[in-house]
Amino acid sequence: MTDVADTDHRAMVQFGESTVRLAEIARQTGHASEAVAELWPLVARLEARVEDGHSERDVVRLLARARVGLGVALGNVLPEERLVTAARWTARSLEAARHLGDDPVLLSGILRMHGNELRKARLTGAAVERLRHAAAIAPTPDDRAAVLPLLARAAGAIGDRNLFDTVMCETDSLLDRAAHTSLFNPYSLHEIRLRGLLATGRAPTAIRLVEEQPALTTRVAPQWRVIELVTVAQVRLIGGDRAGAAEALDVAVSEAVVQRLPHQLQRIMRAAGQWLPDIRAEAGEALDRMRQEMAA
Repeated sequence: MTDVADTDHRAMVQFGESTVRLAEIARQTGHASEAVAELWPLVARLEARVEDGHSERDVVRLLARARVGLGVALGNVLPEERLVTAARWTARSLEAARHLGDDPVLLSGILRMHGNELRKARLTGAAVERLRHAAAIAPTPDDRAAVLPLLARAAGAIGDRNLFDTVMCETDSLLDRAAHTSLFNPYSLHEIRLRGLLATGRAPTAIRLVEEQPALTTRVAPQWRVIELVTVAQVRLIGGDRAGAAEALDVAVSEAVVQRLPHQLQRIMRAAGQWLPDIRAEAGEALDRMRQEMAA
C-alpha cells in the first residue's frame, strides 16, 4: 500500500539517481561545468529535505553521492586557489556516508575522491591518509584498482619514493585482472608514472619512458589527455626537447580552454616557465578570461 507522499518520494530518489549518473557521464566526457549546473540544485533540495527531518536512508545515500559528484566536478572547473572548495564538498559527502555506516563500496569511493581533491588542494598528508583508508576497505579488486592510481599520485606529491613504487607495482599487477575505467587504464597510468618519477627525483627514468606512451582509447576521459600533455611537456623540457614540449603545451592550452580546465592552464603556465614565454602568456590570458566568467 502506498500514498501520494510515498510515490513522490520514490520519484524524487529515482530522478536524483539519474541526475547523479548523468552528471558523472558529463564530467567524464569533458563537460564538468554542466555537471556542476545539474548537481547544485539537486544537492540544495536534498539538504533542505534532510534539514526538515526527512533523513531516510536512500535520501542520505543519494545526498552523499550528489555531494561528492559536485565536489569532483568543481575540482575540474575551479582554479588552484579555490580548489579547497571542492575538497570541502567531498568532505561533506564523507559525513553523509559515515552516517550510513555499513556501505564499504560507497565509503571507499567517497574516501577515494575526497583524498584526490585534498591532493589537488595541496593537503597531501591528509590525502595519503584518506586514500590509504579507501584502499584498505575497498571490497573488490575493481574498487581497489580505482583507488591505487590516485594513491600513487599522492605518494608522488609528498615525495615518498617507496610508497609510490609499491603502489605502482600493485597497480600494474591489477591491469589484467580489474576492469579498465577512465582512470584505471594504461594511458592514464603512464602519465601517473611519469609525474611520480619527476616528483621523486628520477627525471632520467621519466625521460627514457616518455616515448612509451600507450594508445589513447575511448575509455580515457578528455581531461586526462590535457593532464598527460602537460606532464609529457615537463619531461621533454627537462630532457632538452623544447620543440616537443612547445608542441604538447600548445595542444594542451587549446584543449584546456575547450573543456574549461583552469587548473590545467595553471599547470601549463608553470611548465612553460621562462623557456616558453609565448605559451605561458597564452595560457595566462585564457585563465584570466575564465576567472572573469566565473566572477560574473
